[in-house]
Amino acid sequence: MSRHKNKPQVPVQSGSGKKSDKPDLQADGAKVRLDKWLWSARFYKTRTLATDEVDGGKVKCNGERVKPAYGVQVGDKLTVPRGWDDMEVIVTGLAEKRGSATLAQGMYEETKESLAKREQRAENRAAIKDPARDIKARPTKRDRRALDDFRSD
Repeated sequence: MSRHKNKPQVPVQSGSGKKSDKPDLQADGAKVRLDKWLWSARFYKTRTLATDEVDGGKVKCNGERVKPAYGVQVGDKLTVPRGWDDMEVIVTGLAEKRGSATLAQGMYEETKESLAKREQRAENRAAIKDPARDIKARPTKRDRRALDDFRSD
């Protein structure tokens, strides 16, 4: 007999007929939280870092600023900051769990424009000599003037 007199007794179902609570990520229209996808695709080490970047407006989906709970779908275009540059990727797969690096690389494809732009900017950075690299300690007056001249140009 139940402690709660007003509640009707509900028969317990066996585990074999139970439907899974996990969404089918292969189905059309399946969605995964943006912060969870960024974490599982190995753009960030933790979900907290991913959430902070999305909240800060640094990650964009289809050119729009979105929230961490935004549902990412296959085919969405994401702009993700990577080091010095932004990386534009198209979502090709979904996952809620973090897997191996090879699986993570299969979850997105970088656009050709983004790849060319990042390579061009890397070449430009390599061509320009940064005067701060030659300074080993606190800059002297001469070093500071050289830095100021470099920044003003």
